[in-house]
Amino acid sequence: MHHDVCALRDFYYTTSLGRAAQKALRDQLRAQWPDAGKMAVAGFGFAVPLLRPFLPDAARVIALMPAQQGVMHWPAEAANHSALVEETSWPLASDSIDRLLLLHGLETSERPAALLEEAARVLKVGGEAMIILPNRSGLWARRDGTPFALGRPYSLGQIETLLKDHGFAVEGHSAALFFPPRDSARWLHWAMAIERLGRRLSRYHAGGVLMVAARRIPDQPRPSGSAVKERKPLRVLDGVRQPGTRPAW
Repeated sequence: MHHDVCALRDFYYTTSLGRAAQKALRDQLRAQWPDAGKMAVAGFGFAVPLLRPFLPDAARVIALMPAQQGVMHWPAEAANHSALVEETSWPLASDSIDRLLLLHGLETSERPAALLEEAARVLKVGGEAMIILPNRSGLWARRDGTPFALGRPYSLGQIETLLKDHGFAVEGHSAALFFPPRDSARWLHWAMAIERLGRRLSRYHAGGVLMVAARRIPDQPRPSGSAVKERKPLRVLDGVRQPGTRPAW
């Protein structure tokens, strides 16, 4: 099941919980990507809540939204920077993006491996990617009513293995959304304080989402087929021996 672009828009821009989640994620991302001057920045899924700070300085910003989700004009007050794309076929040249953000895209994908291969294709060698996913052990993946409850939540080991198998080197990880997913004024009053405390106490266990930083590495040649070495090969297929010799078996 995929997200609906209208539901994502309404969550992040019209609810207090969504705006708090947007701030927590954006603060974390800006701490790791403080400057994007003259860079090409892309986001896949529904990354627009976190892409806005890059608009003034980046050379190019594009929001790729999968066809199963739908697309919206973004930013609303300016020329459009968003595009409707096939999940594993993006209208971007190979090695054309410096930084890539995945938010609400990988966990709902039916072909996560092919999606990451497409991400590696468009990202420059050495380019940085940030993958934000629901944490399998966090509260947000278990609470209906937020976008992080839809799709497949990941453990840190699962996403790191997937990245390493498809063209990326994992450079670090962190977490966000330590405050509970409750749209209550009382809880949200303390949301940022809980967020700061959570970052100090736990690297990822208690966070609602995982934020995994990865870097595109050069393509590695892969051997075709599988090489199997048998230390004690069977001799039943040996040629017929002369009479008087020991049989092959």
